[in-house]
Amino acid sequence: MSVAIALFTRDLRVRDNPALTAAAREADQVVPLFVVDEALVPDRCPPNRAHFLAAALAELHEQLRELGGALVVRRGAVADEVERVVQETGATSVHLAEDVSRYSSNREQALRDIPNVTVRCHSGSITATSAELVPSTGRDHFAVFTPYFRRWSAAHRRSPLPAPRSLVVPPIHSEILPRPQDLGAGEPSPRLRVGGESTGRALLDDWLDGPIADYARDNDYLAADATSRLSPYLHFGCVSPTEVVSRADPSGDGGLAFVRQLAWRDFHHQVLAARPDAAWSDYHTRVTAGPDDEQAVAAWRDGRTGYPIVDAGMRQLRAEGWMPGRARLIAASFLAKSLHQDWRVGAAHFLRWLVDADLANNQLNWQWVAGTGTDTRPNRVLNPLRQADRYDPDGDYVRRWLPELAHLPGASIHRPWRANVDPAQYPAPLIDCVGS
Repeated sequence: MSVAIALFTRDLRVRDNPALTAAAREADQVVPLFVVDEALVPDRCPPNRAHFLAAALAELHEQLRELGGALVVRRGAVADEVERVVQETGATSVHLAEDVSRYSSNREQALRDIPNVTVRCHSGSITATSAELVPSTGRDHFAVFTPYFRRWSAAHRRSPLPAPRSLVVPPIHSEILPRPQDLGAGEPSPRLRVGGESTGRALLDDWLDGPIADYARDNDYLAADATSRLSPYLHFGCVSPTEVVSRADPSGDGGLAFVRQLAWRDFHHQVLAARPDAAWSDYHTRVTAGPDDEQAVAAWRDGRTGYPIVDAGMRQLRAEGWMPGRARLIAASFLAKSLHQDWRVGAAHFLRWLVDADLANNQLNWQWVAGTGTDTRPNRVLNPLRQADRYDPDGDYVRRWLPELAHLPGASIHRPWRANVDPAQYPAPLIDCVGS
């Protein structure tokens, strides 16, 4: 009996999972393996992502059971545990999803050092691999999104894969499914939403069934809550980005705008694959942060800057472990461009709280806002008042997250100082703001 290992990392699903499909086609028996890496948990896995991961693993286990299999869970260093499974089962190959972080590169190399085992990485976390979309200049990555998107739009993409019809798992010991507290320390956001493949697919179906049509028109309007909320499911691989792109109709404005956001995701993965140091170092050193201001940073983190549109986003982040893209841009610009604080401070805070905190997207979006990344207008500043007037014109988003200001009518909620709000109730603005 031939045995292959399908090592789950960022692809916690059975449908359109190239690594699982390849393992099932290649061998008579498959070990669907997840390793709780002690290098990451509990200290480096924030509670929001720990709770989401536990739920995603539980749903993955149920999906595998429907195929006749089960999730095999081990705990330790990934390569060490894979080697133990190889010794226990006689497996000759390991299949896993491609990734671009330095951690994943080191993990892949450690797997390749296991004797007598073939390691195959599959493109399952993004829709197009970096090697397929290189610029004609000979560089290893695009540095600007627009030409990348043109190439991405014209690139061939594979068709989504069905789940394997059945799986046979060899006799092997598995630890119990991890609980959230086994994966990360601390309390999660009180309104955190969690799920896995079945939850994510239901969310995708609902999104494609109607709301996507208005995405281009409504996604930046904060009170509308008009985004898909699929980002955590994409981050953990509970839904396939290839399937999402294949099912989204780009012929309409909404579908095209939504697909464009998925292309940004691939773009950032390409940049980080080529420049792994960009996770914490400036991609372009062209903007200098000001002196550290711990009080200002603390006010930003706590949603007490005196600018309601900024504070609403930061409070939603704490409450839900998520915030819409426009709120992320406003909050990030305020910290990096208005308060002149180092983007890494904000990126670390987002990594702590965002359930969808993907290293490539989080860090490179922060660099884009800070002016150190791929933005062609590095001096761009988002004025929070103009942003509020444009994207929360009636103040409903702010009213949802700042109850102490809910009595202020309409757009006046964005300028509480004009209503003589007691600073003990809500603080005065930290600074005067300029920008677009």
